Amino acid sequence: MTVQADLLKILACPKCKNSLKLTEEKDGLSCSKCNVVYPIREDIPVMLVEEAISQEDWDNGTRDARK
Repeated sequence: MTVQADLLKILACPKCKNSLKLTEEKDGLSCSKCNVVYPIREDIPVMLVEEAISQEDWDNGTRDARK
């Protein structure tokens, strides 16, 4: 199960308030303005600025901000 379309419509980047886009693999929410991805873990979007992963790291396979 992924983020529902209705929820995706109302979610915004917690840092800049820009709209978010579901990643191709449906495992994260991408903010094009901040150039970060908020991971989706166990079907729950982790919408914390400190958990955001840079788009570059995300594209290179990093899925955990703590690494």
